[in-house]
Amino acid sequence: MTTLDNRPHSALLVIDVQNGVVQGAYERDKVVATIAGLVERARGAGVEVVWVQHNSDELPTDSEAWRYVPELERGEREALVQKYYGDSFEGTDLEQVLAERGVGRVFVSGAQTDACIRSTLHGAMARGYDTVLVSDAHTTEDLTAYGAPTPDKVISHTNLYWRFSDAPGRVAAVVTAADADFTT
Repeated sequence: MTTLDNRPHSALLVIDVQNGVVQGAYERDKVVATIAGLVERARGAGVEVVWVQHNSDELPTDSEAWRYVPELERGEREALVQKYYGDSFEGTDLEQVLAERGVGRVFVSGAQTDACIRSTLHGAMARGYDTVLVSDAHTTEDLTAYGAPTPDKVISHTNLYWRFSDAPGRVAAVVTAADADFTT
């Protein structure tokens, strides 16, 4: 279990599901709908939902590209973390937000699989969190023109290798949205 003291709670991280990030993403509508379902289930279970929003030259603050997709709506009391790097913990207040809420286990969803999702998975694990990747709730764009595998293979490979990740006193897991158990 988590190496963080007095952190019995879980949180769902919704990372970078912004118009400019997912507009050309693999199975965009399906993944966004899956994330929307996870958000509702987490809320229903009393689990924190934490929204992470990327800022960059391509995603300038307050632009249409920067905004979350219209299918997802942040609750009034749900935390919003602004970030400038791939790892959602790096240079942000995410650790403070999670500590204040007693969170020791994070469920990771969002975009992009081969960038911010991977960075955040590793960042969470390195900081002592039990880290659960929701296998059908993350996506990426097609970067084959740059030599990357097709998006389905990037997603599949990330799901595969995270299943076999570990660290002392921490758990790495991969579950489908349907099997995400926020209560344990």
